[in-house]
Amino acid sequence: MTGQPPALEARNVSRWYGNVVAVNGVSFAAGPGITALLGPNGAGKSTLLHMLAGLLAPSSGEVRVLGEIPRGNPGIYRRVGLVPERDTTYGFLTGRQYVRASAALFGLQEPDAAARRAIAAVGMEGAEDRPIATYSKGMRQRIKVAAAIVHEPEVLVLDEPFNGTDPAQRLALMDLFRRMATEGRTILISSHILEEVERLAEQIVVLYAGRLAAVGDFREIRRLMRDRPHTFTVRASDPRRLAACLVGDAAVRAIEFADDCVILRTTDFGSLTRFLPRAAKEHGIRIYELRPTDESLESVFAYLVGR
Repeated sequence: MTGQPPALEARNVSRWYGNVVAVNGVSFAAGPGITALLGPNGAGKSTLLHMLAGLLAPSSGEVRVLGEIPRGNPGIYRRVGLVPERDTTYGFLTGRQYVRASAALFGLQEPDAAARRAIAAVGMEGAEDRPIATYSKGMRQRIKVAAAIVHEPEVLVLDEPFNGTDPAQRLALMDLFRRMATEGRTILISSHILEEVERLAEQIVVLYAGRLAAVGDFREIRRLMRDRPHTFTVRASDPRRLAACLVGDAAVRAIEFADDCVILRTTDFGSLTRFLPRAAKEHGIRIYELRPTDESLESVFAYLVGR
């Protein structure tokens, strides 16, 4: 334990606009690595990100970034990079001019060199002297990321950074964010592309209707869902005989067959994992594979938001 505060922290934070509550009593903390912020449209994700970036003040509660309140705090602004969902670029500027302007605003001593490094990091070297108005959506996203990382921030806040990017661009951005995370930076990313988030994030924060639905590793969240039967696929040397052995076990809720596999549903994960190898051994059945089939981020997200 270092005694240092979390890089990002929300403490019972709420934000409302008149009678509309956008964020309601949310608390979570995030440190170095990649945390994904998930939720349906209108769940309050952008509002929460804007509060963490210091663009909005909470109506109640408190947000802290690197141990300090970010709102009206230029010292924190210099340590944070923000990629908003909306376009914040100026079409008459070239990509190089836009990123260099960001470097100058952050007070970097060598803004030209910093801009070159950031543009190279997002793979925009061949288009940096074209006006941003001629860029595709994916190119504008990448130049926004370059402007956000030009000062090498300790914290990076990203609101739907993959919007409009093609598969190759998404993979390149994901590699960039992973490298930044391994350097000890804290990255909070909002994205609706669940399969990419599943490969990228170490922790998820799920908002639903402005409230916190869950926070943590999505696999652990799934295992804590006691009211949802877990589904497993089992490949075995004799699947029908194995199924007959399992029918009477109290932990097994349902059994199905698919090709040479047995699909099991259980409400007691621990009991099944103890009973299954014992039953297979007693009846001379070989287990080739046992894998969960509903522990994907997509299925966990669907459970949490009631889809």
